[in-house]
Amino acid sequence: MKISEITSYIESVAPLAMQESYDNAGLIVGNRQTEATGALICLDVTEEVVDEAISLGFNLIISHHPFVFSGLKKFTGANYIERTLIKAIKNDIAIYAAHTNLDNMLNNGVNSKIAEKIGLRNVRILSPMSGNLCKLAVYVPLSHAEAVRNAMFEAGAGSIGNYDSCSYNTEGQGTFKANENCNPFVGNIGELHFEAETRIETIMPQHLTGKVINAMLAAHPYEEPAYDIYPLKNEYNQAGTGIIGELTEPENAATFLLRIKKIFDCGSIRHTRLPETPIAKIAVCGGAGSFLIEDAMRAGADILLTADIKYHQFFDARYPFVLADIGHYESEQFTKELFYELLTRNFSNFAVRLTKVKTNPIKYV
Repeated sequence: MKISEITSYIESVAPLAMQESYDNAGLIVGNRQTEATGALICLDVTEEVVDEAISLGFNLIISHHPFVFSGLKKFTGANYIERTLIKAIKNDIAIYAAHTNLDNMLNNGVNSKIAEKIGLRNVRILSPMSGNLCKLAVYVPLSHAEAVRNAMFEAGAGSIGNYDSCSYNTEGQGTFKANENCNPFVGNIGELHFEAETRIETIMPQHLTGKVINAMLAAHPYEEPAYDIYPLKNEYNQAGTGIIGELTEPENAATFLLRIKKIFDCGSIRHTRLPETPIAKIAVCGGAGSFLIEDAMRAGADILLTADIKYHQFFDARYPFVLADIGHYESEQFTKELFYELLTRNFSNFAVRLTKVKTNPIKYV
C-alpha cells in the first residue's frame, strides 16, 4: 500500500482545504509513492517518536501537530525541529500531519471526539465556516436529469445539515444550434433546436467542485453542457471551530470538572468562578480556543473547555458562564485514538500503532 492511499483517505475525512491559513497540514516529509510499511500515530513529532518508528520498522508517522510551521533556512540540528527533520530524512520516514483541517470537521473531527468522551448529544459546530460553499446549476435534457442529479449527489453535492440529495429542479426550454464541427446528442447540424430541459440546482463545498463537475460531465449526454457555479456566503455547518452540545442530564459544575479532570488526566484545571446552578450546555475546542469565548457565551454555553487561556482572558467570561483551561496536550490527546479508529477501520491489514512516547512538554508538581 502506498503512502498516498493512506493520506488520500485522511484527506477525504479532513480535506486540506479546511485548514486555517496559518497551518501546514499535509505531507511534510517523504514521497507519496513510497510503499508504507506501517504508521505510527502521535500528537507531536519529536526525535523520540522518530526513533520509535525506526525501531518498529515503520516508515510513516501520522501526527496531529505539524512539526514544521514556517520555512526553514538551515538544517544544522540547532533545534528539535531540525534534528527531527534530519533524522526522518536519513531514515526514509515520511511525516504527515492533519491539524486544523481535522479540528474543523463536525464528523470524525478532534472536537467531535472530545464531545464523545464527555458524553455530549445534539452536537453542532460552535463557529461555522462561511464562504466555503457554492451552488451548481446545470441544464439537462429531461431524459437524463435523474442520472446527472444522482451522479452529482454521489460525488458529494446536495448535503445541507443532516439532509442529503438536496436539489431544486425547474423545467424549461433550451435552445442551441450545432455547427459543422459538432456531433450533437439531439438536433441537426445548422438548425436551431428547442429541447425540453431541467435546470438542476444543488449546493456543494468548494473543495468538492472539481469532483462534482467531473461526475456531472460524465453523466451528461451533451457535448457542451451549460452550467453555472455561484459562490455562496452561507455558513457551512459541517465544518468550523469548536463544538457545542448538551449533557444527557444537567450536572453540578464542580462535579463536572472533576469528571473532566479524570477523563483527560489533567494535572490541573484552571477555571473561572463556578455557578451554583447545574450546567447542561457544553462548548469545547481542542488546543488554543480562547478566541471562541464570545461565540460560546452567545450560543448559550454554560462552560467552554479549551486550553492556552491567558490571564486577562479569564476576565472575559461573564458569570455564570465558566471558562476552563484543561491543557493543550490534554484536550487533544484523543486525536491519536481518532486516527487509529479511522485507519484500522479502513485499512484492516495495515500495521498501525499508537506512540508510547508522551510528548506533552508540560509537567505538574
